Amino acid sequence: MITLEDVSKSYDDVLALDRVSIRVARGEIYGLIGPNGAGKTTTIKLLVGLLRPTSGQIRINGFDIQKEGLAAKKELGYIPDEPFLYGRLTPLELLDFKGSLHDMSRDLVDRKREELLDLVGLADFRHELIESFSLGMRQRLAIATALLPSPSIIIVDEPLVGLDPAGMRKVKEIFVGLARSGTTIFVSTHMLHVVEEIADRVGVLNKGKLVAQGSMDELQRSKDERLESIFFRLFSEEVK
Repeated sequence: MITLEDVSKSYDDVLALDRVSIRVARGEIYGLIGPNGAGKTTTIKLLVGLLRPTSGQIRINGFDIQKEGLAAKKELGYIPDEPFLYGRLTPLELLDFKGSLHDMSRDLVDRKREELLDLVGLADFRHELIESFSLGMRQRLAIATALLPSPSIIIVDEPLVGLDPAGMRKVKEIFVGLARSGTTIFVSTHMLHVVEEIADRVGVLNKGKLVAQGSMDELQRSKDERLESIFFRLFSEEVK
C-alpha cells in the first residue's frame, strides 16, 4: 500500500507539489498523469526516497519513507525513465550483482534471473554486454532487475520510453500480471493510452496540484473544463 498525505515539495520559491494526497491499495495499478512539468517526476522521487517532502507524510506498506527509509525501500522496486545500468556487464552479471545487494541465495538468483530474462524477452541476450543494448532493451532489463527481489510495490517513471510497439505490449502485460498477483504498481506517465489500458485508478496532476482522481472512465465523463484541457494537452504531446 502507498499513502501520500498532504505532501508538498518546494524548490526555493517554486512550489512543485501542493498538498497532494493519494492512497493506492495492494494489487492496484495507479496511473499518475499530467503534462510535462506537472510534478510527476518529483512525486516519484519523493516516493522512492530520493527527495524529502517539504511537508506531509509518505508511507510505503506502513513505513514512513523518511523515518523508516531502509524498511520502506525494501518494499520497493524502482524503474526510472532513464535507468542506469552497468554497460560492461551482461544481464546475468547485473542480476547477480542485484541479488548480492539483497542477500539473495545463489540458487534463488539463478532461478529467478532466467525466469525474468525470459519474461522481458531478453533470454537470448543474457551473455551480451549491456552497452550494446538499445534503449528499449535497457528499459526491459531495468524491469527485470527491479523485479528480482520480488518487491511488493513497483514505482515506474515513464515505463514505455524507447520501446517499440511489441515491447510496449509486453511491458503492459507484465504490469497487469504483477497486479493480479498482488503487486502494487504506481506508474507516472504523460501517455494517456497507458493508463487507459492498464490503470485501475488515475490521478491527474497539473502545476503541482492533484486536480482529479478516479477511474479513467469517470474522469473522461467529467464535465470539468480543467480535465478536458489537460487531456487535450496530453493527447497533443502523444502525437508529436
